[in-house]
Amino acid sequence: MPEPSMPADISIRLDGAPRSLPAGTTLADLVDQLGHAPQGVGTAVNGEFVARAARAGRVLADGDTVLLFQPIVGG
Repeated sequence: MPEPSMPADISIRLDGAPRSLPAGTTLADLVDQLGHAPQGVGTAVNGEFVARAARAGRVLADGDTVLLFQPIVGG
């Protein structure tokens, strides 16, 4: 009898648009797949800021809403 497995894909909303990703994708994976330099983009999942150092541990789930934004730097 086959073992239960994770669904092949999950559906998220990325910057307001639907997007399908393989189950188990982390926020760091998504940033990389989109071609962004990790330090060049800010991230939030479901309205909560996710620090750069925490992205690799943040596995995206079906229904998550992901926002990418330009970090604000000033002087």
